[in-house]
Amino acid sequence: MNEIIQAIAVYALPVLFAITLHEAAHAYAAKYFGDLTAYSQGRMSLNPVKHIDPFGTILIPLLLALVSSPFLFGYARPVPVDFARLRNPKKDMAWVALAGPVANLFMGLLWMALFFVMDAANIEEAYFYEVARAGVKINLVLFAFNLFPLPPLDGGRVMTSVLPMRWAFRFARLEPYGFFIMIGLMMLNLLNYWMIPVISGANVLLNILISPLKLLLT
Repeated sequence: MNEIIQAIAVYALPVLFAITLHEAAHAYAAKYFGDLTAYSQGRMSLNPVKHIDPFGTILIPLLLALVSSPFLFGYARPVPVDFARLRNPKKDMAWVALAGPVANLFMGLLWMALFFVMDAANIEEAYFYEVARAGVKINLVLFAFNLFPLPPLDGGRVMTSVLPMRWAFRFARLEPYGFFIMIGLMMLNLLNYWMIPVISGANVLLNILISPLKLLLT
């Protein structure tokens, strides 16, 4: 029971913020490129309640944290996007898809900045540092996971956008099976070959971006 309480205390806010910003970014990008579906349904919002899926947002990340999984991820209620309403559907779907992972990368940068600001301010409460670390970790994992090139993940949308029309149509037909393929890859530990290098690369990028702040604080 103590482990459950500790996991909730550390991961609750980072998970909620990460998933909320991810979905809101999709909604904003869709509106920007011409589709008002998510906007009209109130999904272009930073209110977590509008995006929470009890199973994907709360239960899955918590269970993964409890079993000390190297990768913590979850999902929210998908933002509805009518790609046919985009001004240039095939091209713009890539930007709408990328908005979510980019939002996670940005939030990871904010959590990293918070960590170094607290360190410079000599804040001694370990809990705040654990939350900041969790924020960086969760957002990097969501960034990498969602960029995996398989529909219905964001990376799959990007692949569909860049492939020639004939191949894009065939590739998009994998979408009904995407979830089961991902489960299989995870069970076989094959997903690690994607996740580890992408997370490592994104972490290096965040450290480069945060370096001016670190120099300023020191």
